[in-house]
Amino acid sequence: MRVCVDIGGTKVAVSLSPASGSPLVGRRTEPTAKTGTNDAVARQILRMIDEACAEQGVDPKSIDCVGVSTAGPFELHGGMVELATPNICGGIAGPARGLPNDWRTAQLEAPLRQRFARVRVENDGVAALEAERRWGALQGLDHCAYVTWSTGVGVGLCVDGRILRGKNGNAGHAGHSFVVDDASGALCGCGNMGDVEALVAGNSMARRFGQPAQDLFAAAAAGETHAREITDALCRVMGRMLYNLIATLDLQRISLGGSVFWHNRDFLLPRLQAQVDGHLPPLTRGVLLVAAGLGDRVGDYAALALLD
Repeated sequence: MRVCVDIGGTKVAVSLSPASGSPLVGRRTEPTAKTGTNDAVARQILRMIDEACAEQGVDPKSIDCVGVSTAGPFELHGGMVELATPNICGGIAGPARGLPNDWRTAQLEAPLRQRFARVRVENDGVAALEAERRWGALQGLDHCAYVTWSTGVGVGLCVDGRILRGKNGNAGHAGHSFVVDDASGALCGCGNMGDVEALVAGNSMARRFGQPAQDLFAAAAAGETHAREITDALCRVMGRMLYNLIATLDLQRISLGGSVFWHNRDFLLPRLQAQVDGHLPPLTRGVLLVAAGLGDRVGDYAALALLD
């Protein structure tokens, strides 16, 4: 028996995978733990695994491996991954960010390894990239990326058939890059003012514009002028980041997922593609932005891809 864990800034999902190629079962989701001691997320996952096993009549001792797809960045302590995730750890940007803790990191891998012999933790962009290359919209491609536009903005990168990870597994954090000069008072949980995530992430929209992402995009799709101006600006920011990835890495295709994108994909996809098309054609000609082939289950299958 294997366990798939998907950790985001908003929710944690746990599923069981009885065998390779079998459907996921016993899926449970909860809001991501953000109070108490900095092992709260790890303890939440362990409890959810036990609850999923009880529901499915599975002995927790039969679990032989756990795959964890999680929002980063990471810090390594004693060779074990701890989360330095801006949307979880409130100590990074401080009280102004409004998170209910002062954690600089959240323990993750070490508590899981105390119970399970095999644990693999990867950035959620990397894990989703593996899943999209195996089962989704990036099959057969050696120069590609997966981008999530959700509570935060994350990226997984593949060049020459090799997935990029970097020195601490943090390659692909383009959501913390800068593409505009005007910070607009947008504080990211990482402490940056006006990076991509601070400007366009789902958790920033209500703070910046007084509307949740879904309401804002619904108003724009209905033709409301002010909402359309805002969403056009959001698409310029995200589109510039996508273009920069293509220009830097000479990509063939980018698969997009995450709650903000997925729930508004018909509205967003052509607008993002327009931010790429026509810019330096030798690099962008024929490059496609596509919706994630695994849809809104990409996070679950991302964790599963770490185990197969």
